[in-house]
Amino acid sequence: MSVDDDIQKAASLIKEGGLVAFPTETVYGLGANAYDDKAVAAIFEAKGRPQFNPLIVHVATVEAAREVVHFNAMAEVLAKQFWPGPLTFVLPRKDKRVSYLVSAGLETLAVRMPSHLIANKFLAACEVPVAAPSANISGRVSPTRYEHVAEALADKVGMILDGGASEVGLESTVVDLTTEVPVLLRAGGVTLEDLEKVLGQKVIVSGESAPAAPRSPGQLLSHYAPSLPVRINAEYAREGEAFLGFGKCEGATLNLSKSGDLKEAAANLFAFLRLLDKAEDFSGIAVAPIPSVGIGLAINDRLRRAARR
Repeated sequence: MSVDDDIQKAASLIKEGGLVAFPTETVYGLGANAYDDKAVAAIFEAKGRPQFNPLIVHVATVEAAREVVHFNAMAEVLAKQFWPGPLTFVLPRKDKRVSYLVSAGLETLAVRMPSHLIANKFLAACEVPVAAPSANISGRVSPTRYEHVAEALADKVGMILDGGASEVGLESTVVDLTTEVPVLLRAGGVTLEDLEKVLGQKVIVSGESAPAAPRSPGQLLSHYAPSLPVRINAEYAREGEAFLGFGKCEGATLNLSKSGDLKEAAANLFAFLRLLDKAEDFSGIAVAPIPSVGIGLAINDRLRRAARR
């Protein structure tokens, strides 16, 4: 069966109310028809996900996004610059058909247009908006390869589309555009500096405390967690710990980027955490300091959440 045949089969499953795991440039997503309450509920059941944590609506075109949410001037500027790509907007709901399970009962929706070719073809073939969180057990390390999804959810999805390794390796940046001053709710591949440069104004960074009702995915304090305890900003490994290094550091079990390239580190983060978590020789994972600049802000956000138990 060809890739195009697989895409058509996957799209048919979505229309029939099934679940499909699909690749994006960020991580693999677990998709369902955003109009179908039962299908969306099946996402929460498959992941063991708290139902107050919203999902992202994925679309194939900017025009499709405009049908789901009310675009404003900031959304138009950011979409022109960064879509398709790893950037999610939170905007007022327009399409009343989208299940309120997707938005956790809120009158806003998170929406994005992925740049991954297979994801884009799949979403276009679905002909409905697709609600999708990351394709993993809730709170666990996000999947960046087909085998990561198969390991966790193979018996809970109708199909897994294989798109190779995710290029970005971190979930999308999420920015709330419902206020006069935009708010960065989750750091990701599009950096705070990128947003401020394109918008020509300051973007507020949401505080570390999780809100009582999160406005987007990724705002729970404990998230992205391996089963082993994670210790961040470590200069070395303690007895029994694996050492996840960065840059020029000695004694690293694995190194996110020996050259100190933050983009390479982001792409490797979840895959390396998974490898160390599965190793039988370690009782914990120590992670070297990561610079909090550019995409390093997103990496440290994920690591802080992984370290909370």
